[in-house]
Amino acid sequence: MTTPPPHTDAIEHQSRLYEAYNELHGLAQELETPFDAPAVLVVGHQTDGKSALVEALMGFQFNHVGGGTKTRRPITLHMKFNPQCDSPLCHLISDSDSSVPLEKSLREVQEYIEAENMRLERETCQFSSKEIIVRVEYKYCPNLTIIDTPGLVAPAPGPKNRALQAQSRAVESLVRAKMQHKEFIVLCLEDCNDWSNATTRRVVMQIDPELSRTVVVSTKLDTKIPQFARASDVEVFLSPPASVLDGFMLGDSPFFTSVPSGRVGSGPESVYRSNDEFKQAISLREMEDVTSLEEKLGRYMDSVPLIIPLLEKEHRGTTRKLNDINQELSTLDEVKLKEKGRAFHDLFLTKLSLLLKGSVVAPPDKFGETLQDERVNGGALISIDGSQFPLKLIPNAGMRLYGGAQYHRAMAEFRFVVGGIKCPPITREEIVNACGVEDIHDGTNYSRTACVIAVAKARDTFEPFLHQLGSRLLHILKRLLPISVYLLQKEGEFLSGHEVFLRRVSSAFNNFAESTERSCREKCMEDLISTTRYVTWSLHNKNRAGLRQFLDSFGGAEQPANGGTDLSTSVQNTETRLADLLDSTLWNRRLAPSSERIVYALVQQIFHGIREYFLASAELKFNCFFLMPIVDKLPALLREDLESAFEDDLDNVFDITNLRHSLGQRKRETEIEMKRIQKLKDKFRKIHEQLSLHQIMTGQ
Repeated sequence: MTTPPPHTDAIEHQSRLYEAYNELHGLAQELETPFDAPAVLVVGHQTDGKSALVEALMGFQFNHVGGGTKTRRPITLHMKFNPQCDSPLCHLISDSDSSVPLEKSLREVQEYIEAENMRLERETCQFSSKEIIVRVEYKYCPNLTIIDTPGLVAPAPGPKNRALQAQSRAVESLVRAKMQHKEFIVLCLEDCNDWSNATTRRVVMQIDPELSRTVVVSTKLDTKIPQFARASDVEVFLSPPASVLDGFMLGDSPFFTSVPSGRVGSGPESVYRSNDEFKQAISLREMEDVTSLEEKLGRYMDSVPLIIPLLEKEHRGTTRKLNDINQELSTLDEVKLKEKGRAFHDLFLTKLSLLLKGSVVAPPDKFGETLQDERVNGGALISIDGSQFPLKLIPNAGMRLYGGAQYHRAMAEFRFVVGGIKCPPITREEIVNACGVEDIHDGTNYSRTACVIAVAKARDTFEPFLHQLGSRLLHILKRLLPISVYLLQKEGEFLSGHEVFLRRVSSAFNNFAESTERSCREKCMEDLISTTRYVTWSLHNKNRAGLRQFLDSFGGAEQPANGGTDLSTSVQNTETRLADLLDSTLWNRRLAPSSERIVYALVQQIFHGIREYFLASAELKFNCFFLMPIVDKLPALLREDLESAFEDDLDNVFDITNLRHSLGQRKRETEIEMKRIQKLKDKFRKIHEQLSLHQIMTGQ
């Protein structure tokens, strides 16, 4: 047995890795578990050419393309490079049994996709998030997973278009859910000739605000080139300024594509007889686009003098970068690093305090949350019957808030929700079961019965709200960390390159927030337990006048019509009413309407007393024992943690060894970049001198 050469072994290992990732992605879909399996997610609007671009990338046609909505289920292609496959070898993963892939021809795959799209089009819910998974082995495809999503829709407003508006919301929800996977690279397709029209980017940037994992692609370039009248328009379109394209997109600038129209097949409507012809047409289309662009720009020599100042600017920028690296290398000593850490500690706490007190320095569209967003991300306040308080009744519900303003709104919602809770219904069976038997007589004690029922109802009703409020306020508080970091970065006060130190600060902050919330919730829980364990009438019975009026109605006899009734008759009537009341309550186990009403009235009084006490106590305690410790305890705790880390292991806190290595590597790369820029600058200057000399000699 011979040992294969190293490169063959490496290729084999790489192949197994891609195969494992493909299987992992399939398993994630089957179990609905978010494994971090990398993939390329294609996102765009209807008729942007998503499916056609995917086919062009693959080099073969398999999809259902055309005008209107065609793709109604995401289509996942697990591609694997196989030099033995001269034509695509396809396996369709069955929806019913994912362990048995079914070998299919390209035509069969296309027919299945078309049938699924048509089936969904006829159903009430016209889209499905369940992916159609196809495995492809081919000598001309890379090892890659690519997911084609349904096209986004931009419907017109008005009642006539409600169906299309509902379809638009369904598609956007599906696509947004897919983009939530942070391991996915997003291929954002735009069909426009003006980059200020952010049609697809508007949706993508809601999930990836900086476009840090997004590749922007302009489709149908061949249709846009004729629309430009001037060369400068073409240049702005091909290299848009940073002010137009926000963020730090992958690749630094957009990519441009053209895919020739026409389908592969043998019928009269087919344009290409084979996928090889289709690939050749793609290559020809690219050559034609390049030629058209060259004709539009048409000023190579005129650009030479303009390039030299640009290179000068790049050289100055690279020089500054190199100076910054050298400066940072010079600060990698113990004293200066401690000074940096302490300064960052103070600045971070300043930003934190600013956000709690109220500020507009962080953009609300990027960091703010509406109440609906807050409920989704931090948990909703849900009553025992599963209902939520209507958004429209909460002040500022639609505003994107953060910091102290968001905390105040959440607490206001808590007051609205809990303050409006009524006592849950009481059944006759609950009353009878709560009566029991006394230890000295067999009469019924309906005040005890009411207490038993009221405290049980109150505990079951209010305890979940403590956990929900704690979770919500903890979410709001933890959001202050990334916002503070953003502000520090914006003002140039961020410790870039010190990720280990920053993770330590972040961990200390989050641990403090979690432990503080837990401690505060436990204090609130003690109050709830005490007020639902022992009924104190002065606390629980807030409305005695109303209860007295209610009980006075139980006598059943009307007041005398005149004052002529003698005292003895009045006393006799009172004694009769009292005897009747005792007979129907204390001495009778049969639950009369009067007994039921008495218990119900007492339960209402006790429950509402508990509610008022719980509401006031919970709000006060979260303000005192959750919010205030951020102001008066967190600074000392962070400083203590910082100084302890400095004393124990400063090198690991700042990861000095790796940082010095990283800075050294960046310095070498920057020096190489400077040499390349200098070399290119000298070359263009020489060309410019030669061109100038030629013009002088020829008299041009």
